[in-house]
Amino acid sequence: MPGAGLKPVSLADIEATADRIRGIPLRTPLLRLDGATSPDIHLKLENLQPVGSFKIRGAANSVATLDAGRLADGIGTASAGNMGRAVAWLAHRHGIPCTVVVPDGAPAAKLEPMRALGAWIVEEPFERWWRALVDNGHPAVGGTFLSAFASQPMIAGNATIGLELVADLPELEAVVVPYGGGGLSSGIACAVRALRPDVPVYAAEVEGAAPFAAALAAGRPVDVELRRSFVDGIGSGRVVDAMWPLASEVLAGSIVVTLDEVRAALRLLAAGARVVAEGAGAVALAAALTGRAGSGRVAVVISGGNIDPPMLAEIVRPAP
Repeated sequence: MPGAGLKPVSLADIEATADRIRGIPLRTPLLRLDGATSPDIHLKLENLQPVGSFKIRGAANSVATLDAGRLADGIGTASAGNMGRAVAWLAHRHGIPCTVVVPDGAPAAKLEPMRALGAWIVEEPFERWWRALVDNGHPAVGGTFLSAFASQPMIAGNATIGLELVADLPELEAVVVPYGGGGLSSGIACAVRALRPDVPVYAAEVEGAAPFAAALAAGRPVDVELRRSFVDGIGSGRVVDAMWPLASEVLAGSIVVTLDEVRAALRLLAAGARVVAEGAGAVALAAALTGRAGSGRVAVVISGGNIDPPMLAEIVRPAP
């Protein structure tokens, strides 16, 4: 099974990954959210990465593991947008072919930058796209297919965020991370657990797309009804089986929020912090604001900022 055998990434591997990809992703700032007194929220701004999301970290590490022959054949992925943009950016940097399989209805804010970087876009119905994502392959993708989350190089790349969080906020008391496929939250949890085993790392999910919370309740991955929304970067109908053992081991739980709470978090980011986030990027802030991650110093990962401007304007527009 693709992705089978995923296990916690060691601190030594995470530190080696940080050295390997140094100079490609940014070391993003940690910004205290003014006015939030309880909890004391600090924003890890991965929306400021060159591709607008954290995906550049794991994608860069995945590409760095390929030998010259495999790299020359090109790279591809299945992605709702952010991983595809990261892979396209890296392919353009290396001058190699790139194919991205996307779900129907993927937002233009995520598709157009991929095309501009020279990626070939293959649009599929959601279920067929999800199967490519889970199986780590699609007939249209030549060269090496890069998993969006379920691979050790991806998880190790994501884990470098955890190194930065602990270094920049030593008095950290909790971390909240959006849960999509599980690679981001699990990677960060591996790093935080290695350095600060007393600090819990929580997954953040949105109602109608919260398979990890359902899996925790059942003790195993289960199917849930998926309701698609403006929170397009996370959510699925089931936790990927290959991710379940790792995610259930290293994550402290799941905080599920409503779409209205995500909208409020997006407005707070835009108006209060001058931060542009996509729906998935705001889910972790919405979760932290509930207080369920604790009332102390909470780091919130703003995973991405690739949102269609008209959608953001509609969300942040004051009610009449």
